[in-house]
Amino acid sequence: MSITILYFAGLREALGVERELVDMPSGVNDVASLRSWLLARGAAWQPLSAPRIRAAVNQSLASDASVVADGDEVAFFPPVTGG
Repeated sequence: MSITILYFAGLREALGVERELVDMPSGVNDVASLRSWLLARGAAWQPLSAPRIRAAVNQSLASDASVVADGDEVAFFPPVTGG
């Protein structure tokens, strides 16, 4: 299963990557398991564990239980405020 992952704002800067196409292992089928899989990459990925980091699947705000399927686009981003 391949998905595109997008990283925004400070998260993009911390990781040094804006987007990536990944082949996910079996068992990674929702936002929570995707986040856990990414965190297992090492210390550089720890910013994803911050409770304030939000996720969207196919441009719709997602919860940890949101399903991730082949071809989906998943974005991780900090909360945004306007002014």
